[in-house]
Amino acid sequence: MKVLITGSNGLLGQHLIPLFLQDGKYDVIATGRGPNRFPMRDNYTYEAVNLRDAGSVKQLVEKHQPDIIIHGGAMSQVDDCEKNKDACWDTNVGATRYLVHAAESVNAFFIFLSTDFVFDGLQGPYTEDAPVNPINYYGTSKVAAERLVINSKLQWAIVRTVLVYGVVADPHRNNMITWVKNNLQQGKKVKVVDDQWRTPTLCHDLALGCLLIANKKADGFFNISGNEILTPYDMAIKTAEFFKLDTSLVEKISAKTLAQPAARPAKTGLLIDKAAKELGYQPRTFAEGLEIVAGEIKI
Repeated sequence: MKVLITGSNGLLGQHLIPLFLQDGKYDVIATGRGPNRFPMRDNYTYEAVNLRDAGSVKQLVEKHQPDIIIHGGAMSQVDDCEKNKDACWDTNVGATRYLVHAAESVNAFFIFLSTDFVFDGLQGPYTEDAPVNPINYYGTSKVAAERLVINSKLQWAIVRTVLVYGVVADPHRNNMITWVKNNLQQGKKVKVVDDQWRTPTLCHDLALGCLLIANKKADGFFNISGNEILTPYDMAIKTAEFFKLDTSLVEKISAKTLAQPAARPAKTGLLIDKAAKELGYQPRTFAEGLEIVAGEIKI
């Protein structure tokens, strides 16, 4: 089977490529903006494509005739989405519309990556059938994109996830774990929010969840995340303890003190009972995730 992966230069994309190749039954076509930034170059096809251009998307899908499309490409920096709403809409909604239309022409199974930010954070953690009510523009754009998928003629799965962490093959891109580690090693204080709750997700687990869905062509909504409700402060303390760094340098703050352009839901997190039952999905603990990330950043 042919699987087309969008956003392949991103954190999830760089974990999807080797996982689908290792499975053995997939021909992988990866696409991203600009040149391929994943160091592994063999046994798959890479195409640089602007997903905001309908003609380019149509041409890509017609050329490769994928059986499965995993749409992970997105504008996901929440504050950037709030400040650049047109770009956010074009990237998150327009590109999804073009991909859905192209997928319909080849009858591909469509897996769409979404977010816990479709929820308002008043009653988390959430099941798959909880009503959406985004409080920022990023969440609004993802709800609109979800509806395009739901209302399509396709067989589809929508994967919602939370606060994905891991290592990407780009030394300029940080993640929370390396940010905490690097600052504390230099003796610098870090200020971390303690009034937002999430179920942080190891990128390896998210990629595996997508593979499980693809293998079964399991349709509908699936929550794919970690299984522990933690605040960013909890994550920072656990990171400091794991690397044997000074936890007194980690300062807890309220989200209100940050004055961020985009509002964040207070308590999201996702309940993963459905994925566990229907897919056999079992995420790693945050402690296990730290072990894996530590190995990848070669500390």
